[in-house]
Amino acid sequence: MLQRLSMKSRIAAAVFAALVGSSWAAPADDLREAQKLYGSGKVQPALDKVESVLRAQPKDPQARFLKGLLLTEQKKTGDAIGVFTSLTEDYPELPEPYNNLAVLYASQGNYDKAKSALELAIHTHPSYATAHENLGDVYAQLASRAYDRALQLDKNNTAAQVKLAMVKDLFISQKGTSSAKPAAAPPRPAPPRAEPAPPKAEPAPPPKAEPVAKAEPAKVAKAEPPKPEPKAPSKAAPVDTKAAAATLALTAPAATSAAGDEKARITAAIESWAKAWSAKDVKAYLAAYAPEFEVPGGESRGAWERQRTERIEKPKSIDVDVKVTAIQVTGNEARATLRQSYKSDTLRNTTTKTLGLVRSGDRWLIKQERVGG
Repeated sequence: MLQRLSMKSRIAAAVFAALVGSSWAAPADDLREAQKLYGSGKVQPALDKVESVLRAQPKDPQARFLKGLLLTEQKKTGDAIGVFTSLTEDYPELPEPYNNLAVLYASQGNYDKAKSALELAIHTHPSYATAHENLGDVYAQLASRAYDRALQLDKNNTAAQVKLAMVKDLFISQKGTSSAKPAAAPPRPAPPRAEPAPPKAEPAPPPKAEPVAKAEPAKVAKAEPPKPEPKAPSKAAPVDTKAAAATLALTAPAATSAAGDEKARITAAIESWAKAWSAKDVKAYLAAYAPEFEVPGGESRGAWERQRTERIEKPKSIDVDVKVTAIQVTGNEARATLRQSYKSDTLRNTTTKTLGLVRSGDRWLIKQERVGG
């Protein structure tokens, strides 16, 4: 079931493992002390320690994440949501803040927002098992509400009765097995290049459905279309609800598909740029940049191209791997965030990059390139 933030040891382990090796490294002693206080249940002293770290390094992701957990312990859900939301904006490649946002939204009964946050977590980290499991739980909660609503409108709907019972049995069975799960061990620093182990999800009891007033026949009748002849109601045609539903089902995905196709083209353009770089194809690499590309440092486009050519041709081998984590499209411009892993016979590094792109005909070209979110 949905991972509960009260299981602080499991979530803290996830974030500290995930952010090891970050360039924003807070003072280790202060963070260890804050985590120790947190683990012993001394929430306010831990928060005071974290605030001290953040005064010195306000962008530190570890301290900010721990602050979100501490605010949650203090039942300051709105403030905690603000902290995790800020983390997703500054570090969109990390899935844990999205997951914990979903947990907070679900605790408020806002399952639509929880679903959106979990989908972003999965987009960022497709193999994040916790987010997949939590998303399944969110869908189950939404299904439970929908079946309950159907039964309130039609108490003789036996199919809805069976489905609602199955969903409730699922929650009850998982709740019964959750207590047998062992507590997570204290976090240990992970190797710099290791993937973080996602926290194990904990079940949350399903919310009690609010009673909904039964629809009255007079209100249902208002759904009928206007009758062409007021004096001859028998000539009015009934509403074809199946046709209307089919229209919605076919129309709504069309716009989504168009947006998805555009993002797919942007992703393909970025991957082609990385492949040209890896193949040391200078011509194809430079062709990925728009004529209006903002050359860093204020140097001329010609000087920049000569520098890039030298840096691509000098190594014996180059391997560039990119993973696009987020794309925002606004008209003919887009902003993409990615994780770039660069390897050559002389250098290795992994960075987060933000690319500004512009549409040129049927192509997307790089207009701006900077390191960081």
